[in-house]
Amino acid sequence: MALEPVLGEETLDQRAEGEEQVEAAVLPLRDVVVFPRMVTPLRVGRDKSLRAVEAAVQREEPLMVLTQRAEEVEDPTPEDLYTVGTLVTVARVLRMPDGTTSVLVQGQQRAQVVEFLQQEPYLRARVRLIFERTDRPPATEALMRAVLSQFERVVQLDRSVPEDAYVFAMNIEEPGWLADLIASTLNLKTAERQELLEIFEPSARLLRLSILLARLLDVLELENKIQAQVQQEVDRTQREFYLREQMKAIQHELGEVDVYTQEIQELRERIEAKNLPEEVRARAEKELNRLAQMPPLSPEVSIIRTYIDWILELPWAEETEDNLDIAHAAEVLERHHYGLKKAKERILEFLAVRKLAGDRSRSPILCFVGPPGTGKTSLGKAIAEALGRRFVRVSLGGIHDEAEIRGHRRTYIGALPGRILQGMARAGTINPVFMLDEIDKIGADFRGDPAAALLEVLDPEQNHAFSDHYLEIPYNLSKVLFITTANILDTVPPALRDRLEVIEFPGYTEGEKVQIARRFLIPRQIEENGLQGVPLKITDGALRRIIREYTSEAGVRNLEREIAAICRKTARLVAEGKPYRRVITPASLERYLGPPRYDYGRAEEVDQVGVAMALAWTEAGGEVMPVEVTLMEGKGVLLLTGQLGEVMQESAQAALSYVRSRARDFGIRPKRFEKTDVHVHVPEGAIPKDGPSAGITIATALVSAFTGIPVRRDTAMTGEITLRGRVLPIGGLKEKILAAHRAGIQRVILPKKNQRDLVELPRREIRGMTLIFVETMEEVLRAALARPLPGLRARCNDNGMK
Repeated sequence: MALEPVLGEETLDQRAEGEEQVEAAVLPLRDVVVFPRMVTPLRVGRDKSLRAVEAAVQREEPLMVLTQRAEEVEDPTPEDLYTVGTLVTVARVLRMPDGTTSVLVQGQQRAQVVEFLQQEPYLRARVRLIFERTDRPPATEALMRAVLSQFERVVQLDRSVPEDAYVFAMNIEEPGWLADLIASTLNLKTAERQELLEIFEPSARLLRLSILLARLLDVLELENKIQAQVQQEVDRTQREFYLREQMKAIQHELGEVDVYTQEIQELRERIEAKNLPEEVRARAEKELNRLAQMPPLSPEVSIIRTYIDWILELPWAEETEDNLDIAHAAEVLERHHYGLKKAKERILEFLAVRKLAGDRSRSPILCFVGPPGTGKTSLGKAIAEALGRRFVRVSLGGIHDEAEIRGHRRTYIGALPGRILQGMARAGTINPVFMLDEIDKIGADFRGDPAAALLEVLDPEQNHAFSDHYLEIPYNLSKVLFITTANILDTVPPALRDRLEVIEFPGYTEGEKVQIARRFLIPRQIEENGLQGVPLKITDGALRRIIREYTSEAGVRNLEREIAAICRKTARLVAEGKPYRRVITPASLERYLGPPRYDYGRAEEVDQVGVAMALAWTEAGGEVMPVEVTLMEGKGVLLLTGQLGEVMQESAQAALSYVRSRARDFGIRPKRFEKTDVHVHVPEGAIPKDGPSAGITIATALVSAFTGIPVRRDTAMTGEITLRGRVLPIGGLKEKILAAHRAGIQRVILPKKNQRDLVELPRREIRGMTLIFVETMEEVLRAALARPLPGLRARCNDNGMK
């Protein structure tokens, strides 16, 4: 750091002309450049540097100070030092507490190293003294004034430059001295200071200094501008705060309240009026107190305000009273839906238990499982109406983020509660009917598993204190009647499935579809298409043909679409004033709906060899499916076609193995299998088929093909076969029997163990059919073949039921 210059003292004659050389000890300096006439304190710690200072003091001779090229060099050599430096005199030497030595020096004259004389025990060199001109031609005078003007501006802008420096600069007459003073005062880099020291011509030095001052002024002016803008913004904020406080005081005197204070007061009144649990009330008041202490423009104000709003919007104690009139509930359910006996009975049972046990009874977690269009969602609305509760529906299909159920943390921008609490806020009561639709279509990825988050929602042991990430307060869901829907249960995790009470929604029978169309679909479409008062009737025969030939579904959505098409075309004719059909018959359907789109299964016209009728279950209901077997000369290869799945292929192999093992009993030569290729085909090969229930059908067709005995055309069958000829039970019994009835089949062969499922069958739909229950394959063959097999031991008569 440079001190004040010493005016008028010159140890060496700097005005002498010619070249003069002297010897001096060399003091290397780190990051310091000493200018002539400047008094500078130096810290000396290296041994060689201390020896150089001591030698200069003892010999009473000047000391040569040179700046290092790289300050990190610990033991500099001549190559590490600049060659131009300053001869100084040592004014004072002090020992410091940290072990270093403070040396106060005064610069005397520029000097340039001619040669180094020694390096040990300290550096010593012969130097050439630099003499500079002191005259002031007009150009130099102009440069001095320009530099002084720039320096004055720097002193005004840079607080680190003392104002006394400008006063000293004004009193300097020599141009070189002026440049050195200003250079030692400014905050310049070491390289820039050394550059100025090495410029021997005063005018050139002033010109270079002017350039450096101009660059420094640009930085200082920009910095000053930024500081002014910041200070202006701070002043504006302080002024606004002061004015707001004044406004509050004035409004208080006038009996008025500002908008922000009024809003906080309204929130406080809403919290007091709301029936909140103690824990929730304490949390809301705590957040409101935080809000009241914040300035209105704080970014956290909106976050806290939204959080308090959610607490106040959620129902905490609001509850609707259940309508426990069982007769009324039964009437409502019957009015909205036809059939669905099991689901309706379960709701009436819940009402009965609720009526007797009160709040001690738990709300069931129902799961309606069935094909699309069977009335699962609409039944939930009917249940809410029957109970007198609010209804909320949330579709879960396709969600992947666990936060959709539990909400987001409040630290996130735009955070909200999960769909469960959003639904509760819409309901406005703590005991709505809450439908979680499409629960089987939930996905999982890196954002979490929403199905796992539903465990707490649907578990009666946990949902009395459901924790949402946004709310962070336990919320009671125990009084909610949750109803979930799914098309299949295979994709629902076992832990979630365990918490559900599953109620299956089977596909509607043909008779049920006719009744649903007559009671619900036709009146609704007549009203929606503006045909009230227009005589229009669709006969039962027309409805049955639509069901059989224009739709293929377990529900009634497509049926309603076809009825809507008939109503739309009729409405157009009525609107145009043209004649229209008042009665829609089966024969007139093609005029409205075009040619039939589906072929429903029909029984064979004659008994055939190698063809047996199987009964299959699909999502659209039951189907009659023929199984064909053809024998060819070959090497005993079994060929399976018709897009059969692995299970069905294994059933075909098991059936063939059974037939081969009992070949002698059936009157078939065993060697015939070695020279015969067997081709099993199930028509409609573009449709994938799988399952074990066609096992006895394939075995029957094989026996018929090998023996040449036809299979009865009025008989269909379903059942799984084992290698020993046992007949195992199957699923989808109701749909399969109804498909056989629709196809005009009079006799159906069923596994004995499926006899317990007859309670699900509508008696009026299967009137006139014969159901034959069997336990072994021998009984199947006796009932299915047109005539008895030679050699087959008679065991018992047909076990049939009319």
